[in-house]
Formats: sequence, structure tokens, C-alpha cells
Amino acid sequence: MANQRPRRAALISTLALLGAVTSWQAWAQTGYPNRPIRIVVVTAAGGGGDIVGRLLAQGLSERLGRQIVVENRPGAGGIIGYETVARSPADGYTLLLCAPTLAINPATYKKVPYHATRDFAPITQAVISPILLVVHNSVPVKTARELIAFAKARPGEVMYGSGGYGTLPHLAIELFSMMAQVRMTHVPYKGVSPGIVDLIAGHVAVMAPAMISALSHVRAGKLRALGVTSASRVAVAPDLPTIAEGGLPGYETVVWYGLLAPAGTPQDIIARLHQESVAVLRAQDSKDRIATDGAEVLASTPEEFTAFINAEIVKWAKVVKAAGIKQE
Repeated sequence: MANQRPRRAALISTLALLGAVTSWQAWAQTGYPNRPIRIVVVTAAGGGGDIVGRLLAQGLSERLGRQIVVENRPGAGGIIGYETVARSPADGYTLLLCAPTLAINPATYKKVPYHATRDFAPITQAVISPILLVVHNSVPVKTARELIAFAKARPGEVMYGSGGYGTLPHLAIELFSMMAQVRMTHVPYKGVSPGIVDLIAGHVAVMAPAMISALSHVRAGKLRALGVTSASRVAVAPDLPTIAEGGLPGYETVVWYGLLAPAGTPQDIIARLHQESVAVLRAQDSKDRIATDGAEVLASTPEEFTAFINAEIVKWAKVVKAAGIKQE
């Protein structure tokens, strides 16, 4: 019996240690987050994605009680940002504010250093926004129909800007050109915001940025809007016709932004981030802020967002092939 006491004491000690470790692990999991979080935004500062990313960062910071840092990683169709997050630890401390390029890049690039679905865990599709077809004030057109006639009379001479090769503003104009049977020249920028700056300066004639990025410039008289790309008019700019109404029947596309984490992020962390993100997005002040720029809060479930991304990959692969866009 005497010899068994030290063994029993050692066993009790070991069990106590294991209990402490288990308790610490449970605390660490339920204590998420216990340090700052970064949201990598794949668009330039000032663009629609940046607006949504910073709105989420501020709201999540308040709800989670931790600092949320926004890190803009524009360029190369968002590939820099996507790769950064895909290779980050799956611990909930690096998140991704993605744009349509997530689903477009597989069609427009021969090879990307990440997989659009396998490398990410969707949290929520946050916001959707119509695109504005806008022109420099010197361009003598007021409708989509007039732009088509203007471009047909000047094949290849009309220059249009975008947020980069393979971005939605690029493909939106390519789809427009394909359906209207016109040819315009693409000038890619490292993000939508620099493109808008050059459009206002008159260095390019046309652009199709998200409404959330361009409406303020239209209201200020710096740009002229020809119409919105959504299926119906938007409440904040009811006088703007849809592109379909303005002369190109059947034309429709929208910008979207969503929140993801690296694949393998624990499900309880995904659930927590989804719950808090949806609460931030559905708060009345958030909806009012987004609606001011013509966008709409969606706040979907992770499952709905996954299905949407898969559908977008198929859709844009067809457009890229039909438009004859060569892969980089």
C-alpha cells in the first residue's frame, strides 16, 4: 500500500495537469478573440470594398472588444490579398474582405496561387451593389444607347478604365461591349479608386465602378452617370435608368463583397464571426450608410455564400470565354 501512494499521487497530479490543460484550451477557444484581428481588403483604399471592410472592422471591434485592423492589398485582381489570407494561420485572426475577382480570377488567369473555394471558409456575403456606367463630363453622351453609337463611330478609340485586369469593372464593360457589338480600349488600374481619379481628370472616357464607389462623384457633378447595371432602378437614384432601359436589353450585373477566413478555421469561430458580422451589417446605421451609396446589405449564411461563389465561378467563366478575354 505504501508503494502505491506515490503512484496514486503521481496519477492524481497528472490528471490535474491534464484537467488544467483542457480547461485552458476551453478558455482559449471560448475566449476568442484575445488579440487584434486583421481584415485583408483586396481593393484600394476608398473603393467599395474598403468602405464595407472598414464598416465591418469598426462594428466587429465594438462587438468583439478587440482592435480590428484593415489592411488594403489591391492589385493583380486581388491575388496578392487572396494569397496572403489563404496562407495565413486558420485561427480567426486573419480575415478576408473579398470581391467578385475571387470568382473571376480562375477564368482570367492561367494559374492563381490559391483555390477559390478550397482555401477559404465563407462567413457571409455582406453587401451587393449595382454598378454605375459613368463617363467623363466631356463625353457627349447621356444614355447607354448614345454611348454605343459613340463607340461604334470610333472603334478602339474610346478608352475605359477598370480596377485591374479581370476585375468586375473590366468584365462589366467587356460584357457591355460584347452585347452592344462595339470595341473600346481597356486601361487597367491598381484598384477602382485610382481609375476614378483618372476618369475625373479625363484620362479615360468611361468606367463601370460599383455604385458605392462612384455615386458621390456623380452627385458632386464630377462624372455623368448613364445608368445602373441592376435589373431594376435603385431607390437612392430613381432617375437613373437601368442599362437595359437605356438601350441594351438583357444587360445585368452587380458587385458583391463578402467576408471569409482561411480554410480550416474552427467552426465555432466561423459561427461567432458570422453572428457578429450579421449583427453589424443589419444594424440600422449600417444599412443606412450602405443604402446612401446605392448598395444593399445581404448578410447571408456561410452555406448560402458558398453556393453563390460556386455559381459566380461558372457564370464568369462563360463570359470570359465568350468575350475572348485571354488569360494572363
